[in-house]
Amino acid sequence: MLVEPSHPGNVGAAARALKTMGFSRLVLVAPRVPHVQSDPEAIAMASGADDVLASAHVVSTLGEALSGVHWSIALTARTREYGPPRLAPRAAAAQASAQVGTGDIALVFGNERTGLANEHVEQCSALAHIPANPAYSSLNLAQAVQVLAYELRVAFLEQASEPSAQPPAEAGTLAQSDEIERMYVHLEHALIALDFLDPRNPKKLMPRLRRLFARTGLEREEVNILRGVAKHILLKSGKPGGDA
Repeated sequence: MLVEPSHPGNVGAAARALKTMGFSRLVLVAPRVPHVQSDPEAIAMASGADDVLASAHVVSTLGEALSGVHWSIALTARTREYGPPRLAPRAAAAQASAQVGTGDIALVFGNERTGLANEHVEQCSALAHIPANPAYSSLNLAQAVQVLAYELRVAFLEQASEPSAQPPAEAGTLAQSDEIERMYVHLEHALIALDFLDPRNPKKLMPRLRRLFARTGLEREEVNILRGVAKHILLKSGKPGGDA
């Protein structure tokens, strides 16, 4: 997923990077150039990955892009005070590979100039950082896509080559990204109803809670329990709240 990409050439090169690693689904979130899939520069830089470029899905928001996704990795060059746990690309790819059986996974990349906003990072399951040369750490968007796609491919191949071991203990279905986002809205309304959260001065409570839950990999049943708690709080308080 490319969030607000600016340059058509980078979109085309990213499509090429994905295809070389065996991936074919590209999602563009609010690209700066309309109909970038048919832009001549993008097509030229795709260099044979025209099919990946042409089939790219365009959406307006990252929330829309992540709808139905069970596990997502946000790539960032900046240190974040809050947000999901920060991992090296290989560790992030290994975690993502382990989640494949539960549903769709996504790699999320930001704009070429500003990267991902905090609100985007907070919507993802994990945070990856490429440990490039500190003296010159600037990576082109498509290069970053290539690095993460390569690590994910390696993780998939290693997983496929491992001899099957004991079947893992049965676990619940992981909640999808949009289900978790609705839970956060519901929980925030409940905390406001309790006067535990002041909407005029929220400080960092919700980002901290997001970070806490991002470490756990919430299952759908757990999300339903938390929403049930929030619903009960709102009913007892007699205050209106979100039940999205």
